[in-house]
Amino acid sequence: MDFDIFFSISQTPDTSGYTPSENEMFANFFEQVEMADELGFGVAWVAQAHLSTEVQKKNSKPVVPHYPGEVGLCTDFVQVAQQMFTRTKNIEVGSAVMCLLANGGPIAHAERVGSFLALHGMNPDESRKLHIGFSAGRFEFMARPYGIIPRDIVEEAAWPALRGQIFAEASEIFLRLLNGEVISTKNIRNTTLARANFRSDEDWQDVQDAAVELGGLDTMPESIDIAPRYDFEDIKIIPQDWRRDLLSLILGSHDPRLQIEVNKWAPVQVFNLSITPPHLIDATHDRMAEHYHPNGGKWQRSMMPRTVMIFVNDENGLTAQECSAAAHEEASMALNTYWNALEGTIDPAKVAKATDNAVIGNVEEVAIQIRERFHPDDRLMCWFDFFNHDSARVQRNMDAFMTKVAPRVNGGE
Repeated sequence: MDFDIFFSISQTPDTSGYTPSENEMFANFFEQVEMADELGFGVAWVAQAHLSTEVQKKNSKPVVPHYPGEVGLCTDFVQVAQQMFTRTKNIEVGSAVMCLLANGGPIAHAERVGSFLALHGMNPDESRKLHIGFSAGRFEFMARPYGIIPRDIVEEAAWPALRGQIFAEASEIFLRLLNGEVISTKNIRNTTLARANFRSDEDWQDVQDAAVELGGLDTMPESIDIAPRYDFEDIKIIPQDWRRDLLSLILGSHDPRLQIEVNKWAPVQVFNLSITPPHLIDATHDRMAEHYHPNGGKWQRSMMPRTVMIFVNDENGLTAQECSAAAHEEASMALNTYWNALEGTIDPAKVAKATDNAVIGNVEEVAIQIRERFHPDDRLMCWFDFFNHDSARVQRNMDAFMTKVAPRVNGGE
C-alpha cells in the first residue's frame, strides 16, 4: 500500500479554540512537509482555496455561514509547490484540489502549470512529478467573482446541474492547452441540457418552464442549448516546450461521464476525497480500467488516491489501551468541531459516520483498521492536521504512522 500525506493549511480554531497566525500556519506546514519527506511519504497533497471564508459569511448567499476563520491559506498552489520542492529531496507534490473555475479559469491555470513545469524540468535529472488534482471547487463563492454565475433565468433554474457542465467545458480547455494544442471556442464541447442532467422530473420541468418564459416558446423543449461559458478565438499557451512526463493529472469528480470524457484528452486519474461506499469505489476502478487514456499505461488502483483521516496516538508514558482511548477522544473532539464549523450544529449521525470512516486508535489498531478497510494496492492520502495546530504532535503522529503503522500494514506484523 502506498502512503501519501494531505495538508489542509486550514486557519480555523482547533479543538482547544486556538487559531494560529498566518505565519505560524505556513511555518507549521513547511516543517511538516520536510518531516514527511524524511519519513518517506510518496506525495504531499495540498488543499487549495480562494478568497476569505470569513468575509463571505457576510454576503447575501454565504456558502459556509458558520465556518470560523479561513478554510485554507494556499491560494496559489504552484507558488507553494515551488517552495515544497526546494525544501525537500524525494517527496512529490500535488494539489488537492485546484479549482479550475476560480482564480482566472482554465486558461490561466494551464499557463501557470506549464510555466511551473518549464522551470521545474530545466534540470535533466529532475524526476519528481507535479500532481495536479483539479475540480469545480467545493465552495461556490470562490468562483462567483470570476463570472461563474447564472446569466439568465434558464441558467438560474438549471444551476446545480449546469455548474457541472461548466466544469466539463473548463476541463477540456485546461487539458487540451496542457497538451500543447491550438484551440478556440468553436472546437470545444457544446453544452446541451436534457432530463438526464437532473435529479428529478420536477427539477427538469423548472428549467423547461424557464426556457419557455425566456424564449417565448409554445411547447416544452426536450433539450436546451447553453451558450459557451468561455468565448475565445485560437489560443495556445506558452511556454510550450516543457517536460510533460513530470505532470500527473487527477480529476476531483465522482461523475462517471466526466471521468470518461476527460480521458479522451489525456491520462487523467481520479480522486476519492470523500466518504464513498466500497461498491462505488470498485465501480470507479472498473470504469477507469476500461476508459483510462492509453498514454497513461494500464490502470492501477494506486491511481485513485483516497483521503483518510488518521487519529493515531502513540504518546510516551501511555499504555496501548490508554493510547486507544485518547485517540478516540481526540477524533470525537475534532469531528464535533468540524461539523459545528461547517453547519453550525453537531449532528451525531454525521459525526458517527465520519468516525466510522476515519482510522482511530493506537498503532496496532490503526494498522488493523487500514488492512481491513482498504485494498493492499490502494494509495492513501493520510490527513494528520485535521483541526490540530499542535505541529509537534502532528509530527509525532506522522512519525508513529510511518515507522510503526505502515510496516504493520505492508509487512503484516
